[in-house]
Order: sequence, then C-alpha cells, then structure tokens
Amino acid sequence: MNSTTGIILAISLIIIMFGLGLSLTIKDFKRILIYPKAILIGLTSQILILPLLGYLIAISFGLSPVIAIGIMLLTACPGGPTSNMVTFLAKGDIALSISLTAFASMLSIITIPLIVQFALVEFSSESQSINLDTLSMIKQMLIIVIIPVSLGMFVKAKASKFATRMDKPVKIASAVIFILVVVGLTYTMRGVFLEYLKEAGLPAIVLNISTMLVGLLLAFVFKLSKPQAISISIESGIQNATLAITIATISLNNPEFTIVPVIYGLLMYVTGTLIVIFSKFFLRELV
Repeated sequence: MNSTTGIILAISLIIIMFGLGLSLTIKDFKRILIYPKAILIGLTSQILILPLLGYLIAISFGLSPVIAIGIMLLTACPGGPTSNMVTFLAKGDIALSISLTAFASMLSIITIPLIVQFALVEFSSESQSINLDTLSMIKQMLIIVIIPVSLGMFVKAKASKFATRMDKPVKIASAVIFILVVVGLTYTMRGVFLEYLKEAGLPAIVLNISTMLVGLLLAFVFKLSKPQAISISIESGIQNATLAITIATISLNNPEFTIVPVIYGLLMYVTGTLIVIFSKFFLRELV
C-alpha cells in the first residue's frame, strides 16, 4: 500500500468513524463495563484463540518459514479501525467493537513481541528483538478512531435530531466509501495480487473464515446478542494488516514476511463485505 492509498484510506476511516459516533452514547460504553462478558469473550478470541488457529494452520499446511511467520505475525495484530467500520455497516455492537479494538491494541504491545518471537524460533530457529512504535499506534488510535467517534458522540448529545436524520445518509456514504476502498486496494495491488495469491491465498482465506466462525460460535455458546456476535466475529477476522506489514518491514527488516498480511489485507475486505450481507439477510436470530 503506497502512501497516497494509505492517506486516502485513513481519511475515509476518519469520516466513517465520525458518522459511527453519531449513533453512540456514553451509556453504550457504560453497559459494556457493567456487563463485561462480551468484551472478555472478544479479547479471548483475539488474543488467545486467533494465534492458536494461525499456528495450527501453519503446521497443517506445511508452510514455508516465510509464510508461517507471516501468518503468526498477522494473528498477533488485532483489528484496527477497519473492523469498526465493518461492524458499523453490519449493524453490530459498535461500542463493543471500539472497546475491543482499544483494549486489544493496548494488550498487543505485550503480546506481539511474544507471538512473533515464538514464530521466529519455531519456524526459522532464529530470535530477533521486536521493537514496536507504541507512540505511532496510540496516535493512529486517537486520530482515526477516538477523536472522530468522540466528535460524533458530542454532536449526537448536542443535536440528537440532526444525528438521527444523518443516520441513513451516513450508512449509505460509509457503504460507498467501503466499496471504493475495496476497488482501490484491488487496483493498487493488481500487479502482485495473483503472485501472492498462489503462495499464501489459501492459508489466508482459511485463517480469515475460521476466525470469523469461531467468533460466531463463541457468541452462540455464551448466549450473546446478535449485535455482539457480529462484533466479535468481525473483530476476530479483520486484522490490522497495516501494522503487520510495518513490523515486517521495519522491526524485522524482512519484506518477505509481508506476503501474508498483504494478501490477507485485501481478502478481509471481501469477506467483510460478505459478512455485512450475511448479517443483514441471513443472520436473523443467531442467539
């Protein structure tokens, strides 16, 4: 993803996050803290189950060290703002989605080095120091998620009628932006997409679908609501591929480790679109 594409994507997400804030109140977040079951299940899925699934896929497919490490690196990077956007479009629990993104991002400061170190030793018999740009992660969360959502919530609190009127137009605009992002990313990666797809496509697809299904299964087992189930499924399956690519190229100094995150970063938009459709037309009364 070049810098221009990254900037356009960031601006698109900021606009969507603001619109998302128009549908939230402080009570939505208080409810999550009072009844923490959903967020604990979501974090368990992201922090524990997701890397375990990645490891099982890596050894089951007999992947090369480069692809195996790429998968583990990806599973270590929890969902970013994109997962919040997809949750918004799929009518999931938005407050839960944002809370999961925030908590998982903070925990990842500890978990990413541990998971990546394990992958390096397990698949390449090497060990390497992992340096995370914590300040950049915090800035990204503030600029793309926290500030736009807070502004949207402020507008809703001060002009609730306006926020209500804007609900439908914002959803339509978000859907249009989402489609444009998918098309734009596909066009940007057209030269290497097929090459990457041959090497890492199937493992990436299996990882993406299995993590989303596990999220839904956990929600079903623990009797969560449909919006909560949608949020946990999306947060489990939509990973922060940009962060994974950054770590691979800067911290690990090995661009080959970006193969899986790059192909996954595009595929997850496709599966994200499918889950939006699925949630609206087929996922009626899951729990």
